Amino acid sequence: MVAAKGSGLSVWACVSAKQASEVVDITSQTVMNSIRELGSVSNDAVEVRFDKRCVKTLYIEADEDHVSLQNGGDVEPELVYVHEGKRLVGKGRWKLINSRYFSGVYANSDELWIEVLDYIGSVYDMDKIQKVYLSGDGAPWIKNGLGWIKGSIYVLDRYHLTKYVKKATAHMNHTTSIMWDYIDAGDKKSTRELLNVIISATESGTKRKAVQEAKRYILGNWEGIMRQYDADYVGCSAEGHVSHILSSRLSSRPLGWCKTGVDQMSRLRVFAENGGNVYELIMKKKKVAAKEAKEVKIDQEIIRKRKLKSSHETIGNITILNIGKRTWATGFLKSIRDA
Repeated sequence: MVAAKGSGLSVWACVSAKQASEVVDITSQTVMNSIRELGSVSNDAVEVRFDKRCVKTLYIEADEDHVSLQNGGDVEPELVYVHEGKRLVGKGRWKLINSRYFSGVYANSDELWIEVLDYIGSVYDMDKIQKVYLSGDGAPWIKNGLGWIKGSIYVLDRYHLTKYVKKATAHMNHTTSIMWDYIDAGDKKSTRELLNVIISATESGTKRKAVQEAKRYILGNWEGIMRQYDADYVGCSAEGHVSHILSSRLSSRPLGWCKTGVDQMSRLRVFAENGGNVYELIMKKKKVAAKEAKEVKIDQEIIRKRKLKSSHETIGNITILNIGKRTWATGFLKSIRDA
Protein backbone atom coordinates (compact mmCIF):
# COMPACT_ATOMS: atom_id res chain seq x y z
CA MET A 1 0.00 0.00 0.00
CA VAL A 2 1.32 3.45 -0.92
CA ALA A 3 0.83 6.41 1.37
CA ALA A 4 -0.36 9.72 -0.03
CA LYS A 5 2.75 11.89 -0.30
CA GLY A 6 3.07 14.33 2.59
CA SER A 7 -0.12 13.12 4.24
CA GLY A 8 1.64 11.49 7.18
CA LEU A 9 -0.99 8.73 7.10
CA SER A 10 -1.74 6.20 4.41
CA VAL A 11 -5.01 6.74 2.59
CA TRP A 12 -5.39 2.99 2.60
CA ALA A 13 -4.80 2.97 6.32
CA CYS A 14 -7.70 5.38 6.75
CA VAL A 15 -9.94 3.15 4.62
CA SER A 16 -8.81 0.04 6.49
CA ALA A 17 -9.49 1.72 9.83
CA LYS A 18 -12.98 2.64 8.69
CA GLN A 19 -13.65 -0.91 7.48
CA ALA A 20 -12.32 -2.34 10.73
CA SER A 21 -14.57 -0.09 12.77
CA GLU A 22 -17.54 -1.31 10.75
CA VAL A 23 -16.65 -4.97 11.33
CA VAL A 24 -15.87 -4.71 15.05
CA ASP A 25 -18.99 -3.84 17.01
CA ILE A 26 -17.79 -1.98 20.10
CA THR A 27 -20.82 -1.96 22.36
CA SER A 28 -21.49 0.33 25.29
CA GLN A 29 -21.12 -2.74 27.54
CA THR A 30 -17.60 -3.33 26.14
CA VAL A 31 -16.67 0.28 26.86
CA MET A 32 -18.09 0.04 30.38
CA ASN A 33 -16.20 -3.18 31.08
CA SER A 34 -12.94 -1.59 29.90
CA ILE A 35 -13.47 1.41 32.16
CA ARG A 36 -14.28 -0.85 35.12
CA GLU A 37 -11.08 -2.84 34.55
CA LEU A 38 -9.08 0.39 34.32
CA GLY A 39 -10.49 1.62 37.63
CA SER A 40 -10.34 5.17 38.97
CA VAL A 41 -7.57 7.26 37.39
CA SER A 42 -5.97 9.72 39.77
CA ASN A 43 -5.96 13.39 38.78
CA ASP A 44 -2.19 13.43 39.24
CA ALA A 45 -1.63 10.42 36.96
CA VAL A 46 -0.05 12.60 34.26
CA GLU A 47 3.42 13.64 35.33
CA VAL A 48 4.18 17.37 35.59
CA ARG A 49 7.08 18.01 33.21
CA PHE A 50 8.36 21.43 34.22
CA ASP A 51 10.19 22.84 37.23
CA LYS A 52 8.87 25.30 39.80
CA ARG A 53 7.31 28.26 38.05
CA CYS A 54 7.19 31.87 39.21
CA VAL A 55 4.00 33.76 38.33
CA LYS A 56 2.33 36.77 39.92
CA THR A 57 -1.21 35.85 38.92
CA LEU A 58 -2.84 32.43 38.69
CA TYR A 59 -6.31 31.55 37.41
CA ILE A 60 -8.63 28.80 38.62
CA GLU A 61 -11.99 28.12 36.96
CA ALA A 62 -14.65 25.70 38.13
CA ASP A 63 -18.05 24.35 37.15
CA GLU A 64 -19.99 21.10 37.23
CA ASP A 65 -21.96 18.88 34.86
CA HIS A 66 -25.36 17.32 35.59
CA VAL A 67 -25.54 13.64 34.67
CA SER A 68 -28.62 11.40 34.83
CA LEU A 69 -28.26 8.11 36.69
CA GLN A 70 -29.84 4.77 35.88
CA ASN A 71 -31.82 4.84 39.13
CA GLY A 72 -33.57 8.08 38.18
CA GLY A 73 -31.45 10.48 40.20
CA ASP A 74 -28.52 12.54 39.03
CA VAL A 75 -24.94 13.29 39.99
CA GLU A 76 -22.70 16.31 39.46
CA PRO A 77 -19.10 15.60 38.47
CA GLU A 78 -17.02 18.68 39.26
CA LEU A 79 -14.41 20.23 36.98
CA VAL A 80 -11.60 22.53 38.10
CA TYR A 81 -8.67 23.73 36.03
CA VAL A 82 -5.66 25.90 36.79
CA HIS A 83 -3.83 28.06 34.24
CA GLU A 84 -1.59 31.11 33.85
CA GLY A 85 -3.76 33.11 31.46
CA LYS A 86 -4.46 32.76 27.77
CA ARG A 87 -2.89 33.63 24.43
CA LEU A 88 -4.36 34.23 20.98
CA VAL A 89 -3.66 31.31 18.62
CA GLY A 90 -5.96 32.25 15.75
CA LYS A 91 -8.80 34.49 14.74
CA GLY A 92 -11.06 34.54 17.77
CA ARG A 93 -9.32 31.46 19.19
CA TRP A 94 -7.53 31.44 22.52
CA LYS A 95 -5.43 28.83 24.29
CA LEU A 96 -4.94 28.56 28.04
CA ILE A 97 -1.31 28.71 29.19
CA ASN A 98 -0.05 25.66 31.13
CA SER A 99 -3.52 24.41 31.99
CA ARG A 100 -4.12 21.49 34.35
CA TYR A 101 -7.49 19.79 34.85
CA PHE A 102 -9.12 18.00 37.80
CA SER A 103 -12.44 16.16 37.86
CA GLY A 104 -14.46 13.48 39.61
CA VAL A 105 -17.49 12.87 41.80
CA TYR A 106 -16.67 14.00 45.34
CA ALA A 107 -18.68 13.48 48.52
CA ASN A 108 -16.82 16.46 49.98
CA SER A 109 -15.28 19.21 47.83
CA ASP A 110 -12.43 19.52 50.36
CA GLU A 111 -10.88 16.44 48.73
CA LEU A 112 -10.90 18.11 45.32
CA TRP A 113 -9.43 21.39 46.58
CA ILE A 114 -6.67 19.53 48.42
CA GLU A 115 -5.70 17.95 45.08
CA VAL A 116 -5.67 21.39 43.44
CA LEU A 117 -3.64 22.86 46.31
CA ASP A 118 -1.11 20.00 46.13
CA TYR A 119 -0.66 20.62 42.40
CA ILE A 120 -0.16 24.37 42.83
CA GLY A 121 2.30 23.78 45.66
CA SER A 122 4.34 21.30 43.60
CA VAL A 123 4.42 23.37 40.39
CA TYR A 124 4.56 27.00 41.54
CA ASP A 125 6.58 29.06 43.97
CA MET A 126 3.71 29.94 46.30
CA ASP A 127 5.57 32.94 47.76
CA LYS A 128 5.73 34.59 44.32
CA ILE A 129 1.98 34.33 43.64
CA GLN A 130 0.32 37.64 44.47
CA LYS A 131 -3.22 36.92 43.33
CA VAL A 132 -5.34 33.91 42.41
CA TYR A 133 -8.62 34.49 40.57
CA LEU A 134 -11.17 31.77 41.34
CA SER A 135 -14.01 31.96 38.81
CA GLY A 136 -17.32 30.12 38.88
CA ASP A 137 -21.09 30.39 39.18
CA GLY A 138 -21.20 31.06 42.93
CA ALA A 139 -21.91 27.46 44.00
CA PRO A 140 -20.88 26.72 47.62
CA TRP A 141 -18.45 23.97 46.57
CA ILE A 142 -16.61 26.45 44.33
CA LYS A 143 -16.42 29.17 46.97
CA ASN A 144 -15.09 26.52 49.36
CA GLY A 145 -11.87 26.75 47.35
CA LEU A 146 -11.26 30.23 48.76
CA GLY A 147 -10.49 28.66 52.11
CA TRP A 148 -7.92 26.31 50.61
CA ILE A 149 -6.10 28.40 48.01
CA LYS A 150 -3.97 31.14 49.57
CA GLY A 151 -4.49 34.58 48.03
CA SER A 152 -7.57 33.55 46.05
CA ILE A 153 -10.41 35.98 45.32
CA TYR A 154 -13.77 35.05 43.91
CA VAL A 155 -15.07 36.18 40.50
CA LEU A 156 -18.56 35.45 39.20
CA ASP A 157 -18.24 34.22 35.63
CA ARG A 158 -19.81 36.32 32.89
CA TYR A 159 -21.90 33.46 31.53
CA HIS A 160 -23.99 33.11 34.68
CA LEU A 161 -24.24 36.86 35.21
CA THR A 162 -25.66 37.21 31.69
CA LYS A 163 -28.07 34.35 32.39
CA TYR A 164 -29.53 36.11 35.44
CA VAL A 165 -29.67 39.53 33.80
CA LYS A 166 -31.77 37.94 31.06
CA LYS A 167 -33.95 36.21 33.65
CA ALA A 168 -34.66 39.58 35.28
CA THR A 169 -35.28 41.65 32.14
CA ALA A 170 -36.45 39.28 29.38
CA HIS A 171 -40.11 40.32 29.73
CA MET A 172 -39.14 44.01 29.80
CA ASN A 173 -36.55 44.26 27.02
CA HIS A 174 -36.02 47.99 27.35
CA THR A 175 -34.49 47.47 30.82
CA THR A 176 -31.74 45.07 29.68
CA SER A 177 -29.30 47.68 28.36
CA ILE A 178 -30.01 49.93 31.36
CA MET A 179 -29.18 47.04 33.72
CA TRP A 180 -25.86 46.45 31.95
CA ASP A 181 -25.01 50.16 32.06
CA TYR A 182 -25.46 50.15 35.84
CA ILE A 183 -23.44 46.95 36.28
CA ASP A 184 -20.62 48.16 34.01
CA ALA A 185 -20.49 51.39 36.00
CA GLY A 186 -20.33 49.49 39.29
CA ASP A 187 -23.52 51.23 40.45
CA LYS A 188 -25.02 48.72 42.89
CA LYS A 189 -27.61 51.15 44.25
CA SER A 190 -29.12 51.88 40.82
CA THR A 191 -29.02 48.17 39.93
CA ARG A 192 -31.01 47.35 43.08
CA GLU A 193 -33.53 50.12 42.39
CA LEU A 194 -34.03 48.96 38.80
CA LEU A 195 -34.60 45.38 39.95
CA ASN A 196 -37.18 46.63 42.48
CA VAL A 197 -38.99 48.57 39.73
CA ILE A 198 -39.07 45.46 37.51
CA ILE A 199 -40.45 43.37 40.37
CA SER A 200 -43.17 45.95 41.09
CA ALA A 201 -44.16 46.08 37.41
CA THR A 202 -44.28 42.30 37.00
CA GLU A 203 -47.80 40.91 37.34
CA SER A 204 -47.14 37.19 36.92
CA GLY A 205 -46.35 35.57 40.25
CA THR A 206 -44.04 33.01 38.62
CA LYS A 207 -42.12 35.65 36.70
CA ARG A 208 -41.92 37.92 39.75
CA LYS A 209 -40.39 35.05 41.70
CA ALA A 210 -37.80 34.59 38.92
CA VAL A 211 -36.87 38.28 39.04
CA GLN A 212 -36.55 38.13 42.83
CA GLU A 213 -34.21 35.16 42.45
CA ALA A 214 -32.15 37.10 39.89
CA LYS A 215 -31.99 40.05 42.28
CA ARG A 216 -30.64 37.87 45.10
CA TYR A 217 -28.09 36.31 42.79
CA ILE A 218 -26.79 39.54 41.23
CA LEU A 219 -26.63 41.57 44.43
CA GLY A 220 -25.36 38.62 46.46
CA ASN A 221 -22.42 38.16 44.07
CA TRP A 222 -21.74 41.88 43.55
CA GLU A 223 -18.10 41.83 44.67
CA GLY A 224 -17.43 38.85 42.43
CA ILE A 225 -19.08 40.68 39.52
CA MET A 226 -16.95 43.77 40.01
CA ARG A 227 -13.73 41.74 39.83
CA GLN A 228 -14.58 40.89 36.22
CA TYR A 229 -13.41 44.41 35.43
CA ASP A 230 -9.92 44.03 36.93
CA ALA A 231 -7.22 44.82 34.38
CA ASP A 232 -5.43 41.48 34.83
CA TYR A 233 -8.56 39.32 34.79
CA VAL A 234 -8.79 37.24 31.59
CA GLY A 235 -12.36 35.96 31.81
CA CYS A 236 -13.80 32.52 32.45
CA SER A 237 -14.54 29.72 29.99
CA ALA A 238 -15.69 27.09 32.50
CA GLU A 239 -19.04 26.53 30.79
CA GLY A 240 -17.33 25.71 27.50
CA HIS A 241 -14.79 23.44 29.15
CA VAL A 242 -17.51 21.48 30.96
CA SER A 243 -19.32 21.07 27.65
CA HIS A 244 -16.18 19.90 25.82
CA ILE A 245 -14.63 17.69 28.50
CA LEU A 246 -17.59 16.29 30.45
CA SER A 247 -20.97 16.94 28.82
CA SER A 248 -19.96 15.74 25.35
CA ARG A 249 -19.44 12.26 26.81
CA LEU A 250 -21.61 12.15 29.92
CA SER A 251 -24.77 14.22 29.54
CA SER A 252 -25.31 15.53 26.01
CA ARG A 253 -26.85 12.21 24.96
CA PRO A 254 -29.65 10.26 26.69
CA LEU A 255 -27.39 7.82 28.53
CA GLY A 256 -27.90 6.21 31.92
CA TRP A 257 -24.89 6.06 34.21
CA CYS A 258 -24.05 4.75 37.65
CA LYS A 259 -22.22 7.02 40.07
CA THR A 260 -18.99 5.01 39.86
CA GLY A 261 -19.07 5.14 36.06
CA VAL A 262 -19.49 8.93 36.05
CA ASP A 263 -16.55 9.34 38.43
CA GLN A 264 -14.31 7.03 36.40
CA MET A 265 -15.21 8.58 33.04
CA SER A 266 -14.81 12.18 34.20
CA ARG A 267 -11.36 11.36 35.60
CA LEU A 268 -10.42 9.57 32.39
CA ARG A 269 -11.51 12.60 30.33
CA VAL A 270 -9.27 15.01 32.24
CA PHE A 271 -6.45 12.45 32.14
CA ALA A 272 -6.56 12.72 28.34
CA GLU A 273 -6.97 16.52 28.50
CA ASN A 274 -3.83 16.73 30.65
CA GLY A 275 -1.89 14.93 27.92
CA GLY A 276 -2.21 11.36 29.15
CA ASN A 277 -2.31 8.45 26.68
CA VAL A 278 -5.34 6.29 27.44
CA TYR A 279 -4.11 3.34 25.36
CA GLU A 280 -0.77 3.27 27.18
CA LEU A 281 -2.59 3.53 30.51
CA ILE A 282 -4.77 0.52 29.64
CA MET A 283 -1.76 -1.52 28.47
CA LYS A 284 0.14 -0.66 31.64
CA LYS A 285 -2.86 -1.66 33.74
CA LYS A 286 -3.14 -4.98 31.88
CA LYS A 287 0.57 -5.74 32.39
CA VAL A 288 0.28 -5.04 36.12
CA ALA A 289 -2.84 -7.23 36.34
CA ALA A 290 -1.12 -10.05 34.40
CA LYS A 291 1.93 -9.85 36.68
CA GLU A 292 -0.26 -9.95 39.80
CA ALA A 293 -2.24 -12.88 38.40
CA LYS A 294 1.02 -14.75 37.69
CA GLU A 295 2.28 -14.10 41.22
CA VAL A 296 -1.02 -15.31 42.67
CA LYS A 297 -0.82 -18.47 40.55
CA ILE A 298 2.73 -19.14 41.74
CA ASP A 299 1.70 -18.57 45.36
CA GLN A 300 -1.23 -20.96 44.94
CA GLU A 301 1.08 -23.62 43.47
CA ILE A 302 3.50 -23.25 46.38
CA ILE A 303 0.63 -23.58 48.86
CA ARG A 304 -0.70 -26.65 47.00
CA LYS A 305 2.69 -28.37 47.09
CA ARG A 306 3.15 -27.56 50.77
CA LYS A 307 -0.28 -28.98 51.56
CA LEU A 308 0.49 -32.08 49.49
CA LYS A 309 3.84 -32.57 51.25
CA SER A 310 2.21 -32.02 54.61
CA SER A 311 -0.54 -34.52 53.90
CA HIS A 312 2.00 -37.14 52.75
CA GLU A 313 4.04 -36.66 55.92
CA THR A 314 0.90 -36.98 58.02
CA ILE A 315 -0.21 -40.14 56.26
CA GLY A 316 3.33 -41.57 56.55
CA ASN A 317 3.12 -41.31 60.32
CA ILE A 318 -0.09 -43.34 60.61
CA THR A 319 0.74 -46.48 62.62
CA ILE A 320 -1.51 -48.83 60.64
CA LEU A 321 0.63 -48.26 57.54
CA ASN A 322 3.81 -49.31 59.27
CA ILE A 323 2.79 -52.55 61.00
CA GLY A 324 2.59 -54.59 57.80
CA LYS A 325 -1.02 -55.67 58.23
CA ARG A 326 -2.91 -55.45 54.91
CA THR A 327 -6.52 -54.29 55.02
CA TRP A 328 -8.79 -52.31 52.70
CA ALA A 329 -8.03 -49.15 54.74
CA THR A 330 -4.25 -49.59 54.54
CA GLY A 331 -4.46 -50.10 50.79
CA PHE A 332 -6.48 -46.90 50.34
CA LEU A 333 -4.17 -44.81 52.54
CA LYS A 334 -1.04 -46.16 50.83
CA SER A 335 -2.47 -45.22 47.45
CA ILE A 336 -2.86 -41.62 48.70
CA ARG A 337 0.62 -41.59 50.25
CA ASP A 338 2.26 -42.83 47.06
CA ALA A 339 0.36 -40.49 44.73
